Amino acid sequence: MKTNLLPVLLLFISLHLQAQVMRSLPASGGNLKSSVSQRIGVTDMAIHWDAPGVRGREGAIWGTQVAHYGFADLGFGTSKQAPWRAGANENTTIAFSTDVRVEGKPLTAGTYGFFIAVYPDSCVLIFSKNSTAWGSYFYDPAQDALRVTVRQQKNQPVLREWLGFEFFDQTESATSIALVWERWRIPFRVEIDLKKTVVDALRQEMANSPGFYAQNLNAAASFCLEHDYNLEEALGWANRALESDPSFNNNLLKANLLNKLGRSAEADKVMSGAMETATVLDLHQYGRQLISQKNPKKALEVFELNHRKNGDTWPVHVGLARGYSANGDVKKALEHAKIAQKQAPDEQNRRSLDGMVKTLSEGKPIGQ
Repeated sequence: MKTNLLPVLLLFISLHLQAQVMRSLPASGGNLKSSVSQRIGVTDMAIHWDAPGVRGREGAIWGTQVAHYGFADLGFGTSKQAPWRAGANENTTIAFSTDVRVEGKPLTAGTYGFFIAVYPDSCVLIFSKNSTAWGSYFYDPAQDALRVTVRQQKNQPVLREWLGFEFFDQTESATSIALVWERWRIPFRVEIDLKKTVVDALRQEMANSPGFYAQNLNAAASFCLEHDYNLEEALGWANRALESDPSFNNNLLKANLLNKLGRSAEADKVMSGAMETATVLDLHQYGRQLISQKNPKKALEVFELNHRKNGDTWPVHVGLARGYSANGDVKKALEHAKIAQKQAPDEQNRRSLDGMVKTLSEGKPIGQ
């Protein structure tokens, strides 16, 4: 007697598909669905995992069936040499929105399945192109995008009940990430090419609607100036900003870029024209910038121009005090600091000038 298996097969498929879409139920096994993210520069990093708990298994996590050493046959799936899945249930994933370097090795932007081959004194971190599998039962080394080896930190003083990931030790171009569980910590370093990733993003923005606004063009060009990167294109952005907003600040930005590019004669011409329409505060800030750039002689010329144009207006005498001090004339600096002291518009400026007068009275130059 033949049995028709088709209805049974269809029922199995139906139940299987229903099980796949039951996202509203808690993670199986009492594990916690978890995620953490961080932005470094313009690079977004995100990790998603199901977090298992220690549940009284302290001292029986690492090198056991919970988190096995090396590569093992888990008795299910296609992989006969599977690493630990760095979590529970479906893949732990880590995503980078731009190219990065992990422990000094390049990794392109994307979402990766994250596995770890654990050993007693080291860990091999595996970033797999397969980010949608369940655990490591179907792990295939041919899909590895990157492997790096790090050393774990054992015997941590605080027991971590739930497996987690932490971002720490961030800079403007790097962060460290650590898997922390039980009394182990497995850290690794991720770096970005800040200049390239930011400018690539700026280039896209400047080619769209944000590029129609002078303040955005100024911000993009200013980033390049600050980081001494992509200066020719930044000069183009500065010129576009000037077309719609011929302000002193936009002229100053263009002049600074020209100076960085070694075109000082052009820079001087730009600033000569800009100073004709500059406000008292424009000239004051420009003079302070020149002092910070170790150009005190030019700074004093700007402060004196400000005096000729604007007389005793605040903060002309503050600038002159700074300018004379930077050029070694403490006596003249003190004269102007005392005038400015009487003009101080608020308590904060008055306290600052009290300190300036005291320093100069002692025959010492003031800072920037």
